[in-house]
Amino acid sequence: MVLPPPNVTGTLHLGHALTCSVQDAIARWHQMQGAEVVFVPGCDHAGIATQVVVEQHLWNTQATTRHQLGRERFVDEVWKWKKEKGNTIYEQMKRLGTTLDWHRAVFTMDQHMSDAVKEAFIQLFDCGLVYRKKAPVNWCCSLQSTISDIEVEHTHLTGPSELMVPGYKEPVTFGKMYDFAYKVVGLDEELIVSTTRPETVLGDTAIMVHPDDPRYSRFIGMSVFHPFRQEPIPIIEDEAVDPDFGTGVVKVTPGHSQEDFEVGLRHNLPQITIFDEQGHLNDVVKEFKGLPRFAARPVITEALKNLGLYRGCHPHPMMLPLCTRTHDVIEHMLKPQWFIRCSDMATEAIKAVRTGELQIHPDMHRRTWQEWLESGREWCVSRQLWWGHRVPAYCVTWRDGHQLWLAAHSEDDARHRAMEREGLPASSIISVTQDDDVLDTWFSSGLYPFVVFGWPQDTLELRAHYPITLLETGHDILFFWVARMVMLALKLTGELPFKTVLLHGLICDADGHKMSKSRGNIVDPLHVINGAALEELKIHSGSGQELLKTGGSQMLAAIPECGADALRFTLCSTNFKNQLLSVDITRAEQNRFLCNKIWQTVRFLVSALKRTQDKSRVTSLVLPQQRDELALMDRWILSRLSVLVHSASRHFEAYDLHLVTAAFTDFWYYNLCDVYLESIKPTLKHGTDDARTAILQTLWTAVDVGLLVLSPFMPYLTEELYHRLPRAEPSTKSIMQCSYPQPSEWSVWKDGKAEELVTNLQHVAAALRSLTAQYSIPSSKAQGSIVTTDTELAAALSENMVVMKTLGHVGSLQVVVGPDSPPPASAVVVISHTTSVYLHLQNIVNIAAEIARLHKKARKLEKELTKLTNRMTAHKYQEHTPDHKQEAHSEKVSSLKRELAHINNLITHLEKT
Repeated sequence: MVLPPPNVTGTLHLGHALTCSVQDAIARWHQMQGAEVVFVPGCDHAGIATQVVVEQHLWNTQATTRHQLGRERFVDEVWKWKKEKGNTIYEQMKRLGTTLDWHRAVFTMDQHMSDAVKEAFIQLFDCGLVYRKKAPVNWCCSLQSTISDIEVEHTHLTGPSELMVPGYKEPVTFGKMYDFAYKVVGLDEELIVSTTRPETVLGDTAIMVHPDDPRYSRFIGMSVFHPFRQEPIPIIEDEAVDPDFGTGVVKVTPGHSQEDFEVGLRHNLPQITIFDEQGHLNDVVKEFKGLPRFAARPVITEALKNLGLYRGCHPHPMMLPLCTRTHDVIEHMLKPQWFIRCSDMATEAIKAVRTGELQIHPDMHRRTWQEWLESGREWCVSRQLWWGHRVPAYCVTWRDGHQLWLAAHSEDDARHRAMEREGLPASSIISVTQDDDVLDTWFSSGLYPFVVFGWPQDTLELRAHYPITLLETGHDILFFWVARMVMLALKLTGELPFKTVLLHGLICDADGHKMSKSRGNIVDPLHVINGAALEELKIHSGSGQELLKTGGSQMLAAIPECGADALRFTLCSTNFKNQLLSVDITRAEQNRFLCNKIWQTVRFLVSALKRTQDKSRVTSLVLPQQRDELALMDRWILSRLSVLVHSASRHFEAYDLHLVTAAFTDFWYYNLCDVYLESIKPTLKHGTDDARTAILQTLWTAVDVGLLVLSPFMPYLTEELYHRLPRAEPSTKSIMQCSYPQPSEWSVWKDGKAEELVTNLQHVAAALRSLTAQYSIPSSKAQGSIVTTDTELAAALSENMVVMKTLGHVGSLQVVVGPDSPPPASAVVVISHTTSVYLHLQNIVNIAAEIARLHKKARKLEKELTKLTNRMTAHKYQEHTPDHKQEAHSEKVSSLKRELAHINNLITHLEKT
């Protein structure tokens, strides 16, 4: 596996911890299965994200901009940041206990990575898949760079909304539709268009209508007069128009809209850019030159009014594209950019999934994989940044004035390639200049699975470890990273980069909100591992506002120290295949208690072993041939252990780690500790040597195998306890060198009959405990009877009388075989049609006093019930009481009625005794 390299923009949060925990559990499980495991760590240079945070850091600490520093010095500052933050990220991973091959760690700006990026770009260019053209891109005016689709957040506005935009002192209003008229040339008529951005009218090069719209068919082929550029623009027909939307007439601005750009290509329309890179109007219309784009909106609207063309505005819901880094409004700009043609590669990626050669889990993502790739969209890979892999493309200028763009490893290589291509001497070249842009971070990351093993060199590592077995990552980057890895790998290596893709959901806080710094709900995994005081949980949002990291409404105080094991177990206990994962970090504290329970169990066993003579027999696994020597409870716990082993194996293979952790918790808490440990304590204290030896060997087996099952999730605890547990044979150096328990070895211990009998015994014991608790009778004084017609159950009860008294919390117990015959003055719980459990009350409970106490409690409940019922039947209760309160009141009434019925039944029974 390769660990998805986290961005070197700060520290890890719980989302990264989830990835590390899930992958490491899978890696450890495979290693214990006997596989050679290669698990590669790394960090991503994260071009835009890192440049933004470093620029902010420089401004906050030195009041310096990157332009004041210059490109070279700024890049040096980024490398300093990377060294500090990259080491922090690796330390966090190590604290989580990840078994990564640290000697293989890769940073996506390492030299061998840079060489591979150049080679990949050149190969794609040489086969015609990389090309340069002018096309619309997502432009962030604050960053002054193109950004990828994944870095654009589409915010839904239901109507007029005032938003603060970077660079503007006052909020800007969005969510309005503006109507204005275009005058038809040669006619005394007008066509009214609608737009949410009236400032873009300066770049209109046509207006269009639907070809089948009878209202406007006579205008097709004519022109309208542009009010500001003082020139005619055509009226065209195109099926892209929705006749039912607005007036059915649409303005076309190819220079500032992806959709309009496509229309412009179909109709050969001019492409006019009206904004500069800072978002200010250029000199297309000189009277507006220099105005910021949103400041120009009211100015241009007023100008339309003065021309008598403005027809009003009205509320309009819209999707507003925002830069996730700066929260600036995205501007679609025409820019010369480098693109990769993906259609053919996408077809191969679709085919790999359709044929089953590439598996995607969960299956629900297969359809979205196909739909996204079928769009065949090209990939803009250039970014106007200083931090990243500089595009290995060079512009060669010849003496006759023509220019040639080509990909090359260096300036000399570009010169040589140009001479070969054109068949001209070196003296014909005036200059060779490298493109200033850098490559999209996803391009270098897309090469990751094979570059980490030495590609493009044919290394032994590459032969041995590529393709990798499994890729596990978040579903939100299925297309931006996973699909691109598949496409690039198929093209550059001829092989799929991996055979299986496992996707996890987005991690949310306890209230279901996606964790983000701006919301203030991210959680540093080290705060959960080490604990954190309230003051440590304060962060600063992007706007500088101090926020309290809560992890949801349930985390309003300091985080207690939980440890790495508890955090890992908590994260793996989540069904990570869901789209959204609600992780309540208070569960980590509960799992710390589980760690303590495991520790105390081993401590109990080790203490008991110290008093045992025959340690060599006790400290080894129970063998199948010893089955006949074992008591019922021993056979039962080994059967439950067999179920755990089968469950762990099955669910690990299906990557359902939450079901493995659930099976372990169920076994250790509810089988081993709550039942088996309690059942054997009397025998350990008063039993024979042979009985104690058999019990301790069974307990040792259950503990040892349980630790092995748990090891992939809790490496620290299981490693420590593995070495503390005495063994007949010398232990290995690490629990990781042990074999994971195999179902084939433990099938022999599955004992359905023992499980059925013990389940029935547990029902009896639970009934006895319920009765003793109900009447507050100390276990030493409690006396019980079990009346049953089930002879097999009766035999099991008789053979395990000590166990039953322990689990049932009674001092004495008798079993009566025959028809139901209640003992005098007793309380009863009916287990089944064959069995009833009785608790003797005579001479133990003051019947009269108990009846009086119950009557008093019943009157109190009746009073409360009457009060609530009167309230619910009061005049206008339905109108004035919120629905959620009405529901709560109804549930309370039902609860009171149930409790009152139970008390009345007890009174009736006691009055009969």
